[in-house]
Amino acid sequence: MDLRKIKKLIDLLEESNLAEIEIKEGEESVRLARSPRGTIMATAPQQAVAAPPAMPMASPVEAATGGSAPAGNDLPDGHVVRAPMVGTFYASPAPDKPAFVTVGQTVTAGETIGIIEAMKMFNPIEADASGTIVKVVAENGQPVEFDQPLFVIG
Repeated sequence: MDLRKIKKLIDLLEESNLAEIEIKEGEESVRLARSPRGTIMATAPQQAVAAPPAMPMASPVEAATGGSAPAGNDLPDGHVVRAPMVGTFYASPAPDKPAFVTVGQTVTAGETIGIIEAMKMFNPIEADASGTIVKVVAENGQPVEFDQPLFVIG
């Protein structure tokens, strides 16, 4: 909004009995208001800002314990494959297909063992060590957090 227009609005407010003027042009807005002593206050132009997405609330137990991820001592011994991103974990390439891996199956480093969907993109999760799948920690179709344990390879 042009500074000359704002000055004209200030003059208009001083000459009138109005206590407040607000003008909007597109996404910009200017609000002028008299303070109780007769002085004029101007607020800066405001831009439309999208609110951040709402965060899901933790249950009282999660809030007290500091999180919902399984503790490291609940996992069997072995190499833990962790989620590299936030998203939805899938154990198979399609709902009608078998799981990539099962407990007891031998895997090699670089082999796809799961998928995480994030922002409509399907990201393969690869084994970063060779060995045998000792435990599948993540549940199919469930959301996972960054660094959450997904598999244990022994």
